[in-house]
Amino acid sequence: MSLAELFILAVGLSMDAFAVSICKGLSQPKLKPGHMVITGLYFGGFQALMPLLGYILGAQFARFISGFDHWVVFGLLAFIGVGMIRESREQACPADKGFSPKEMLPLAVATSIDALAVGVGFAFLDVNIGAAVSFIGVITFLLSMVGVKVGSLFGAKYKSKAELAGGDILILLGLKIMLEHLGVLG
Repeated sequence: MSLAELFILAVGLSMDAFAVSICKGLSQPKLKPGHMVITGLYFGGFQALMPLLGYILGAQFARFISGFDHWVVFGLLAFIGVGMIRESREQACPADKGFSPKEMLPLAVATSIDALAVGVGFAFLDVNIGAAVSFIGVITFLLSMVGVKVGSLFGAKYKSKAELAGGDILILLGLKIMLEHLGVLG
């Protein structure tokens, strides 16, 4: 997987975290820099951890499905992408109760479940997993911080657009991977 593809994937994966970060910023009457850092650390950290766990799980099964692994990767990315597109049509932001671990941990896990599935797909691709999870974590960290700020400034109008874009990106990337493995794309 090229650096450009990894960047596109990282941006697509981070869109759920970005959308929730917008909601976090929207709910804060007085935004502090610490709010942005806490949000970035939780979302970026879990977005990096989950694909690593998925990769470890997927590596256990890679040899059994190597003949159709491209279909598995496409299916996982398409499933995640369709879910994100469906979520983009929902307008509500989750109720915000602050930035405590009790509040942030469930959000971080929820926004990174899709990254677990992508990690499973990484096990079937030629991916440097250390570089991939670091890249995904850093991109999500940065976009989550930006999302909190955007939410505090502009409100929820960008939430659905972020999720829609993320879903589209993941579906198109999955399609590209599948077509390359089938020899349609060079």
